[in-house]
Amino acid sequence: MEALDTRRMLLRLIQSKETHYNPQVRMLTSPFSSPGYHTTIKKADFIHSTRSSLIYALGLLDTELEEYEQRAFDIIRQVISLQETDRSRSTFGIWPWFYEEPLEKMSPPDWNWADFCGKQLVLSVLRHGHRFPDELLDEVQGAVYHACDAIMIRNVGPNYTNIAIMGAFVTLIAGELYKREDYLAYGLERLEKLRAFTQERQAFQEYNSPPYTYIAILELSKIAVETKNTRAKAISEELADMAWKSVAEHYHAATGQWAGPHSRCYQTLLSDQNKAFLQLATAGNLKFFPWGELPYEEEWYNSGFECPSKYISLFLTAENRELRQCYESQQGGGQGKWATTFMTPSFALGSFSREILWNQRRALLAYVDNGGESTYLHLRCLHDGYDYCSAVFYSDQVDTHVLFGVGFLTNGGDTHPSLDKMDGSIEASDFRLRLEIGGCLERISAQTDQDGAEVRIHNTPVRLHSWHTAFGNTLPDEAAPWKWEINRVEGVMGIDLVIYAGQRKTIDFRNMSSAAFLFSLIFGHREEDFVPEIEDNAEQVRLRGMWRERELQISIPACPVEQ
Repeated sequence: MEALDTRRMLLRLIQSKETHYNPQVRMLTSPFSSPGYHTTIKKADFIHSTRSSLIYALGLLDTELEEYEQRAFDIIRQVISLQETDRSRSTFGIWPWFYEEPLEKMSPPDWNWADFCGKQLVLSVLRHGHRFPDELLDEVQGAVYHACDAIMIRNVGPNYTNIAIMGAFVTLIAGELYKREDYLAYGLERLEKLRAFTQERQAFQEYNSPPYTYIAILELSKIAVETKNTRAKAISEELADMAWKSVAEHYHAATGQWAGPHSRCYQTLLSDQNKAFLQLATAGNLKFFPWGELPYEEEWYNSGFECPSKYISLFLTAENRELRQCYESQQGGGQGKWATTFMTPSFALGSFSREILWNQRRALLAYVDNGGESTYLHLRCLHDGYDYCSAVFYSDQVDTHVLFGVGFLTNGGDTHPSLDKMDGSIEASDFRLRLEIGGCLERISAQTDQDGAEVRIHNTPVRLHSWHTAFGNTLPDEAAPWKWEINRVEGVMGIDLVIYAGQRKTIDFRNMSSAAFLFSLIFGHREEDFVPEIEDNAEQVRLRGMWRERELQISIPACPVEQ
């Protein structure tokens, strides 16, 4: 892609946002959305986002059009006025998410906003400082100093990849721009720590995460483009290359999807943002949109991201491919956590060896070529329809076969790993395990039986089999077997094992003598080819079997345990 093409894309995007600018507030209007935490706003049609407004302001300046200059300055001045400047407050140096909600009303405030907003201000001055009024330059410098100080006080470690990179960018570039050796040294040290943290396992903490890897590549590319420090440039390029290798290896050409498992994910099918990013980064070798309709983003302009040519062929090849990687070492020895991905020209199947079933995890995930369209399968545990964080997934995978189990914690989170910890029990009117099938739902047949379900997606057969089912006092006898259902809800199909459905009641995990489920999931083969053995005692339940001269086995706690 030539620079002229991306400038046209930027101009088209900026022009499309003309009606979203609010001259009275001097910020960009955006539809309200929320992940359910930080903001206390429950209902609103529109808000004015500090982060989105600063991104828009930099985009206005990047067009180099004089007609947009004053609007960009007005936005920057307005957003700067919302920053906390009182050093005695814990929120010093950060911004609220929205103009409508001051920091003191957030629950809690988001300290990442020093990084997210700080980087836009630094880039605005770095690229366009010569155009700024002197008084505004001084205001921006003060705001950037406050953001850098907040970033250094918080001192996020390398296990929070994207904020580690963004904080390094803000402090490093601010140090160079304003000749602050303390900021520069801190930013470089932060990059060095991230490199050391990822070097051994060649993976970020947020293993194979489409949104996090995308941001990491984008921010590392910006550092490589903007820094004058040769060491910082070398580290950024090395880490970006590592990230691109992982993306290319996990890309499933037959479905056009990013194969799992995903440690963090906000939607199961590849987003338009990810698709457009990959199309630009591969110079059109991956083509999802006509160039004139590609959904461009302001942050991409002059960011320098590009997939190394040595990885392009991995994106384009539909082949058998197996990946197995330790993504989290076990302290004090042990096996740690492993991720396994197996691909064929028809499907991609991935699993983690152990993970909670948070709604941002994709611990068991498959993509299937459904006559040229994509269908996914994703395991969930649902508490009144929402993903239950204290369900723990365990698995062992050999190519097309996965043995997996689900156990439970007594002291984990309900909807979030840390923000809503439970005291050992929950209130529920519905509690179930679901193998969710989404994406293209045509050319799919499914039927349940007492032991599980048979599913066929176009030409790919899938067998889900339950081998052990126990859940406290709801353990059924032969006359009342566990109930499997097929449900269609909100555009997806659910193959559901209903654990409880009825009047709202207390489920107390601390007093359960048994709560464990064991299954197998088999793609493309007959179930008769695989016969496992089950061992059950008071502490552990074990499932094991042989497949192609390789043993699969998992052991899970027989009853709920502390985290």
